[in-house]
Amino acid sequence: MQSKIAEALCLRYNPVAVLWTNEKPTGALQFKEGRWGCVVAMLVAAAKGQVAVFDRKTFGCLGGGTGLGFGNQYVNFPGGIEYFLSTGNQEFAKTQEGQKMVRNTPALQHGERYIKNPQLAKKFVDSLPMIDVPTEFIVLKPLQNVTEDEKPKGVVFLVTPDQLSALVVLAHYARGTNYNVVAPFGAGCQTCGIFAYKESESDQPRAIIGLTDISVRNKVDRDILSFTVPYKMYLEMEDNVEGSFLELATWRKVITRNT
Repeated sequence: MQSKIAEALCLRYNPVAVLWTNEKPTGALQFKEGRWGCVVAMLVAAAKGQVAVFDRKTFGCLGGGTGLGFGNQYVNFPGGIEYFLSTGNQEFAKTQEGQKMVRNTPALQHGERYIKNPQLAKKFVDSLPMIDVPTEFIVLKPLQNVTEDEKPKGVVFLVTPDQLSALVVLAHYARGTNYNVVAPFGAGCQTCGIFAYKESESDQPRAIIGLTDISVRNKVDRDILSFTVPYKMYLEMEDNVEGSFLELATWRKVITRNT
């Protein structure tokens, strides 16, 4: 599936399709069962041309399982996710299990401090658009490799500030409204997964700016953010490339510094 948007933006990376499927792609990258891994690292691999697959035993981490859409995996978080996101769980860190885990994950003890306190962190987690997808697998693959019989749930662009600016403009180009792009607080995988899934239920879905998650910033180039669109919105934006600002000199002057 070729993308007019990708061509007009001179993207550094391939747009990535997010697919729900019951068929496991041959030769895809996949985390080993029970081993830690970051979904964003797999997203970057897909943007570079590979295919990645996840199931309910190989989503890498509990946040990744939640963000991809394999239900609320945070209920299984040792010591409580609300403490991990905020001020830590000193009591759990003193237990035998906690002491073993703190060696690799010190934030279990002192917290990530992304949210002020455990009460607010619980409120945040409870507000997430949790979903348990109806398929066995979730696949990330380059959009250009998507076949005619596949229908993505969303498309993820990895973009520079200049390219992000163009996508924000294009998202509003044929809407006549002002709030068609949002930047919700959440994990990197959530902004590419469950937040976009939720938007896809709307008659006027919005795009999601993501990878503002500090914990995954070292997984991507320092000038890269994500811009995720539900598939229906992607098709709308694709149809609006021709005749838009993307064909004019103002944009061409800007994009030359990205090539």
